[in-house]
Amino acid sequence: MDLAAELARYGPATQSGPATQHGPAAHHAPPTLAEAQAYCRRLAQSHYENFTVVSRLFPRHLHQHLCNVYAYCRWADDLADEAGGESLSLLDWWERQLDELFASSGTPQRAFPAARHPVFIALAETVREYDLPKQPLADLLAAFRRDQVQKRYETFGELMTYCMRSANPVGRIVLALGRCLDERNAHLSDTICTALQLANFCQDVRRDFERGRIYLPLDLCRRFGWSEDDFAAGQCDDRFRELLTHLVDQADIWLLAGRPLVQHVPADLRLPIRVFIEGGQAILAAIRRARYDVWSRRPTVGRLTKLRLLATAWWQG
Repeated sequence: MDLAAELARYGPATQSGPATQHGPAAHHAPPTLAEAQAYCRRLAQSHYENFTVVSRLFPRHLHQHLCNVYAYCRWADDLADEAGGESLSLLDWWERQLDELFASSGTPQRAFPAARHPVFIALAETVREYDLPKQPLADLLAAFRRDQVQKRYETFGELMTYCMRSANPVGRIVLALGRCLDERNAHLSDTICTALQLANFCQDVRRDFERGRIYLPLDLCRRFGWSEDDFAAGQCDDRFRELLTHLVDQADIWLLAGRPLVQHVPADLRLPIRVFIEGGQAILAAIRRARYDVWSRRPTVGRLTKLRLLATAWWQG
């Protein structure tokens, strides 16, 4: 997404850049619901090449709502990562619109009166139709803010508090769309989502460090004799292999622990959940095949493996 162009059209009144003449006080007419939904579809399908494939795992009646949620997350992510020094104020603007949505979501109007941004016009429909709770959407913004101010995590427990807001809300939103969000399912979903994020942290150690972030808990790094200087050197040795083995094994344990969720959700959600679990395990297997050397090359899951995982998940269903 060209954030500057999008801010110029839909963004807040900021102190600099093309958004100074556009925003909440601008007089452009808000898009219709149909236009807003089309905008979310275009954003989801063009910005993330795998989104179309992933969305097809879900029942057709959820596709638009998944696009609406994805567009909300995409905008928040870009505001956090691409807006420089204005990121925090722009995330505040984004959350004010979320607050306004839920303040008026109980009214009979199909779109809340203050909505001008296409994402919130479309998202309002999802919130009302599926009684989508506010907390997971707000938690995602808390995680994006945290990324602006925290680049290191001292303990595993501290990292888990980050995952509670950055990964787990996504699973809870999916459960809400499947009308099966309850305490038991939320716990199982959280286990899967945390495991998937931990797998991603292991996969992206080099990429994250190049962006100035270390997600591997520092106390765990020290336990295995790995320091920040070693991150800078970027060489895989026995110490790093032992460190990543510990984290990869933990992620695998959590994926297995979350698998019973498949039996507790409606039939049309079982395939995507199976694929998410199998995909996470495939990433962990790729890291192991690389002997935990995520510095030389980022371990990935090939196209044939993805097709095999999909076929296996479908056959198990």
